[in-house]
Amino acid sequence: MEDLIFGKNAVKEALLEDVEINKMLVQKEGNVSGLGELIRIAKDKKIVVQDVNKRKLDELSEGENHQGVIIMVSPYKYVEVEDMIKGKTNPLIVVLDGIQDPHNLGAIIRTAYAAGVDGVIIPKRRAAAVNGTVIKTSAGYAMHMAIARVTNISQTIEYLKENNVWVAGADMDGNSTLFNADFKGALAIVMGSEGNGISRLVRDKCDYIVSVPMKNKVESLNASVAASLLIYEAYRQRG
Repeated sequence: MEDLIFGKNAVKEALLEDVEINKMLVQKEGNVSGLGELIRIAKDKKIVVQDVNKRKLDELSEGENHQGVIIMVSPYKYVEVEDMIKGKTNPLIVVLDGIQDPHNLGAIIRTAYAAGVDGVIIPKRRAAAVNGTVIKTSAGYAMHMAIARVTNISQTIEYLKENNVWVAGADMDGNSTLFNADFKGALAIVMGSEGNGISRLVRDKCDYIVSVPMKNKVESLNASVAASLLIYEAYRQRG
């Protein structure tokens, strides 16, 4: 079964990477700008380019903004958790406990890649997987990011702790803030789902819980915004 990647930036990243592309579909009507370069790269790589109408692209992207281009690729290749920490003295890992919105997942992956995170871990069930929307929202950087998809987040956290990785959970009721928590060593930052936050079982596995301080009372921050704040505080502390 093939995956779909759409949007000009995401498609360009895939074309420039070693991604197995089976076909490119481009919008034949409307003179969509910016497609010429993508078509040239695809043809140089001997990739089949097919002109289709906008309705076909709309159907394939399920209403997402495809920007006039979709490529059909082999399924996304996840990595193993052990590959994220192997040979690294102070790895930085982001664990996502049930992020369901693919736009949030894509935004978190984009931030993680920008900040040099070593890997992102997501669950196999009741959570967004890497798909075309995630890749587009990440501006294509999901293809550069090491992402593992695991059966059990709690067991994965135990594995990280057994390998000397400290685990910090993010929650509004944290006993310290991200500004006074120590993010310098081998670390996994755990973010919860959009609606419910970190599950109780996962929270109990964390070594400590941190919160994002707020001057004015706000019910909660968007999951990708909160993740970005913690990731960049870790980046700042780690130099």
